[in-house]
Amino acid sequence: MDTRIAIGAMLPFLLFLCLSFLSIADNSIYNPVDLFSISCGSSINFSARSDGRNWVGDSNTKFLSEKQHSVAATPLRSSTQEDLYMSARLSYSQFTYSFPVTPGPKFLRLFFYSTSYQQNFDSFKACFSVKAGKFTLLQNFNASLNAEAEDNPGNQDILFREYCINLEDGEELNITFTPSTKDSYAFINGIEIVSMPLYLYYTNSNVDIAELPQLVGGPTYSILNNLALETMYRLNVGGQEITPSEDTGMLRTWDADDKYVTSPSMPSSEFTNHTMLSFNMIPNYTAPELVYRTVRNMGMNVSMNIKFNLTWQLPVDSGFNYFLKLHFCELNPRVDKAGDMRFKIFIEDQLATDWADVLLWTKQSGVPVVREYVVLIPAAGRPTKVNLSLEMHPHPRSWIQDAQINAIELFKISNSIGILAGPNPDPPPQTQQTPRQRSNKNSSGNIKTLAAVAGAISGVVLLSFIVAFFLAKRKKNVAGDYKKDGTSHGGGSSSLPTNLCRHFSIAEIIAATNNFDELFVIGVGGFGNVYKGYIDDGSTRVAVKRLKPDSQQGVHEFMNEIQMLSQLRHLHLVSLIGYCYESNEMILVYDFMDRGTLRNHLYGTDNPSLSWKQRLQICIGAARGLHYLHTGAKYMIIHRDVKSTNILLNEKWVAKVSDFGLSRIGPTGTSMTHVSTQVKGSVGYLDPEYYKRQRLTEKSDVYSFGVVLLEVLSGRPPLLRTVEKQQVSLVDWAKHRYQKGFLGEIVDPSLKDQITPECLRKFGEIALSCLLEDGTQRPSMNDVVGVLEFALQLQDNVLNGAMVSGGDYEDNEDLFSSRHSSVHVSDYTNSTGLNTTSNGSYGSKESDRLIAENVFSEIKDPKGR
Repeated sequence: MDTRIAIGAMLPFLLFLCLSFLSIADNSIYNPVDLFSISCGSSINFSARSDGRNWVGDSNTKFLSEKQHSVAATPLRSSTQEDLYMSARLSYSQFTYSFPVTPGPKFLRLFFYSTSYQQNFDSFKACFSVKAGKFTLLQNFNASLNAEAEDNPGNQDILFREYCINLEDGEELNITFTPSTKDSYAFINGIEIVSMPLYLYYTNSNVDIAELPQLVGGPTYSILNNLALETMYRLNVGGQEITPSEDTGMLRTWDADDKYVTSPSMPSSEFTNHTMLSFNMIPNYTAPELVYRTVRNMGMNVSMNIKFNLTWQLPVDSGFNYFLKLHFCELNPRVDKAGDMRFKIFIEDQLATDWADVLLWTKQSGVPVVREYVVLIPAAGRPTKVNLSLEMHPHPRSWIQDAQINAIELFKISNSIGILAGPNPDPPPQTQQTPRQRSNKNSSGNIKTLAAVAGAISGVVLLSFIVAFFLAKRKKNVAGDYKKDGTSHGGGSSSLPTNLCRHFSIAEIIAATNNFDELFVIGVGGFGNVYKGYIDDGSTRVAVKRLKPDSQQGVHEFMNEIQMLSQLRHLHLVSLIGYCYESNEMILVYDFMDRGTLRNHLYGTDNPSLSWKQRLQICIGAARGLHYLHTGAKYMIIHRDVKSTNILLNEKWVAKVSDFGLSRIGPTGTSMTHVSTQVKGSVGYLDPEYYKRQRLTEKSDVYSFGVVLLEVLSGRPPLLRTVEKQQVSLVDWAKHRYQKGFLGEIVDPSLKDQITPECLRKFGEIALSCLLEDGTQRPSMNDVVGVLEFALQLQDNVLNGAMVSGGDYEDNEDLFSSRHSSVHVSDYTNSTGLNTTSNGSYGSKESDRLIAENVFSEIKDPKGR
């Protein structure tokens, strides 16, 4: 009897599902075996207004296996979107949905409306994890933070997540929601499960190896059935949004790509009736025809396109592999044979293919084709969002200087322990409390807070007079120190330059860094921690460097950096925004540099290897910054701590010289050739002439920069204790191999086949010139800039020349032959006044080698000074 009742109760639901299935099957290319669209917390079934999708209330099903632990509730604020968001399933304890599905890959879609709900479910308490089988989809997911970060005006507070999961024979799909703490709750508004074809996103093990996804910079890669995927982006490039009802039966949404394109490009070209599409290379359900009818290309002046890239920047979580499906279809009537339009594809600034030619792949127009790639986005310290870049560049030998693409799909791949969850967005500064947060405090709490604030203000006013007195006295003493050390800017003024940079209160700094939250730490150095911060009501991201109490760097270097940087502005110098000097805190605030230090992209890191051209451009930028210091300011400024960790990179890979705590004013009189001062710097970069004689000149920076050039070329640190003796010092090793004619042996293996012989020769000449024993024989930074720019021209111009790599350099005729016993910089640099050595000697090996023992304490710690 109970069985008959249960079956009778399920019949309306089963009939509803069948009708839903049939309504989609009528007009679809692919008919999914499983299709569940569940409206959580609802007791009614309805059809969505936007796309006609039929939703079933979870109260009418048996899928919620732990219903007693959850409640259905309606939002306190109605959504302007679908009826789906008019109800939710919520719980302060764990609850699970279980779906009987057929074996094979499925789309799993989760729909959230982040707002407060009836029955005391305040939105800021929504923090939970979601697991589907063995996979962790979301972990400590803070719905409010994610909704604020996504900031989608058309779908305010609406969150959508889509996953691909493969089910084995006999497996149920169990989706479990678990609150993160005893005070938080989990919720869900909608769940959708849709079958997909076997090999739409997962790899067919029977295909030829050439058809497998290509690991960028490595071999092929298989998307195995034991992996899960999260859809990060599905973009209809150059076209409008394609709704689920317009998809090929799997209810996918294809978004417009406009907000992710960062380069100039042509408005969408639409080819509606020119050519019938022929799906003979991929199945017709791969993407809707509309995807292949629109395209984005470079446009502008075609003859100038060789200088530009067609570029997308897609924010993703660091520490995961990502799977890209790139969709192409040649419908342009101007392109009628293979070779007419060829282009290069770069993913994360790595060359994925240098010969993309759609007609070469398809043999005829109107044939959609897909190319698949996998790329690693390494962890960047703590988990964080970074931009994954996709770039397309015209091939120099292409008749049509253009590039084009129709659609981009990007998926995150689960890691080895089945995790797909990324971090929550950074919380807003404390001063940016949302109304939801404020409303959680009761009125008595507010009264206590106001009383505490009033008392604090009174105390601060009194304390300010005391602090001002001692600060004035302290600054006066510091000014005296400046005069003794010779670093005062002429007049020796002791006042900090509030007219040239901004003074922050400690309260502003605390608000900007969320009270120095460890989650905000982005770096650690000899000075102390560096925090990511937000100023100006959270609109501006900054780097906040805080002096630690036990730092060897003190008030003198703090003042020095402020005095120096506040008067310097240059594209290739890090800009000082301001400082905080109160409550025993010494804090510097800089522009935020998204990509961190140069060193973090050369060795000892999971970051992808930089290309040779990127490295050259970074070296040129840093050299320009140092040249400005030496010649562009009122007085010559000697940096005195040039190293790869003091060259920072912004989001566009522009190099900026940083950290001016040890900088000195150079010789000021025409009769002065140097500044006599105690030795400071970093092990491995220190000019041996300065070390021996304690005579500082701008050529000491040149020497240090020469070491950086070798780091860039070799991809290793200046000192390496774990290698054979002759290779411990990078400088000694490079000089020895150069003199033997085999400098190519020190080249970073990841640069294999990237460097032209002419470019390497010029780069080697200038690097070794910087490292000459006699400082007067070293080039100026102006000469260094000129030669590096010339090397870049040689790299760009020799498009068809032989590339050189590793130990194969000696096979190139006369390249760094043994007769080059001394460094001779080219006629190009001599024309700029560069002095070259003629004595054929690098000086004493013993004096040239940098030994940590018995050196001044400031340079014993390679991280400090």
